[in-house]
Amino acid sequence: MVKAVVGANWGDEGKGKITDMLGETSDIIVRFQGGANAGHTIINDYGKFALHTLPSGVFYNHTTSVIGNGVALNIPVLFKEIEGIVSQGVPQPKILVSDRAQMVMPYHILFDQYEEERLGKNSFGSTKSGIAPFYSDKYAKIGFQVSELFDDDSLKEKIKAVCEKKNVLLEYLYHKPLLDPDELYNTLMEYKEMVAPYVCDTSLFLHEAIKEGKNILLEGQLGSLKDPDHGIYPMVTSSSTLAGYGAIGAGIPPYEIKKVVTVVKAYSSAVGAGAFVSEIFGDEADELRRRGGDGGEFGATTGRPRRMGWFDVVATKYGCRMQGTTDVAFTVLDVLGYLDEIPVCVGYEIDGEVTTDFPTTGKLEKAKPVLEVLPGWKSDIRGIKNYEDLPENCRKYIEFVEEKIGYPITLISNGPERHDIIRRGFED
Repeated sequence: MVKAVVGANWGDEGKGKITDMLGETSDIIVRFQGGANAGHTIINDYGKFALHTLPSGVFYNHTTSVIGNGVALNIPVLFKEIEGIVSQGVPQPKILVSDRAQMVMPYHILFDQYEEERLGKNSFGSTKSGIAPFYSDKYAKIGFQVSELFDDDSLKEKIKAVCEKKNVLLEYLYHKPLLDPDELYNTLMEYKEMVAPYVCDTSLFLHEAIKEGKNILLEGQLGSLKDPDHGIYPMVTSSSTLAGYGAIGAGIPPYEIKKVVTVVKAYSSAVGAGAFVSEIFGDEADELRRRGGDGGEFGATTGRPRRMGWFDVVATKYGCRMQGTTDVAFTVLDVLGYLDEIPVCVGYEIDGEVTTDFPTTGKLEKAKPVLEVLPGWKSDIRGIKNYEDLPENCRKYIEFVEEKIGYPITLISNGPERHDIIRRGFED
């Protein structure tokens, strides 16, 4: 069976923990989109890890980790991650890399930095990992697939042609040093040596695994609201964050995805610019940020303080709908135990009218939150394993959210550890 783990909101929902937990009953875990521009924080028996390219189920001996064709593959980052986890006592993971995956080139990172610098105060808040330039080149058909590393003559010819094009921009738009084709070729030969043992037709591998009845887990990056078509455009990422893209980014039929576990935070957080209706500020935000996550709400990739907000019913209902949610995993619920009252954004007021439907970006920028306040439970819920043992007001909060978003909350995370989880009707 194929399951997908994806985010409903702006990213940072806690997908890494859920993938790590579900990896226990999975044979194969697939990263199907995105690159090293966002991270998943994992806490397990080996320690604490921030992964950027490796699938979050990489810590199990019985799993194979697949880097799918839809991934923006930064080869040095991938191998630095592998070395990093092995140095902390994790067994050498079994990894396969799609021969159709495209590579983040060194100049993609430079162009990302140069463009943010050029835009100044109008920048997109990029992580400067090269993702937007990478996808621009992919769809302009001047990207480099992993398979091209193994065709030397064609590779040299293409490098020369791409450098000519890039150097025009570097010289006349950015006023930066030009690319050297020979230097770039030598770098790609280093990449080839690193990745060669792992390259294969991963789509064929997954096809055979599905026929054999293997359990496959697709791991998404970021969340619905960062999708380039359905998110808060233009403050989005450059590849689809939706479970539907999992079929494309992994190379499997769409009808094979039987379960979509959509991860939702019990409050809201976001990194980067863009509309964020339920956002809070000042001391209120600082305290939630300090208490949040597994050690404060800071980006796993950038270390930037996350923007904080109350739970947003409108955004989450929309995000779950776009993912095709079958199950909601409700995370970081334990964080809210300090609050006497918990505001929830249940609607948006736009030009004097209230809506519960998520609008396009122009209207979103004008939206003001309509809040409903629920009583807090004022206690520590970590360690609780049964839903019935949660405080009454905690259960009421969960059931209020569930009713408002219209999707079943079947997993509840009440702590950062792998097994800090309450199953509420979830079937593996």
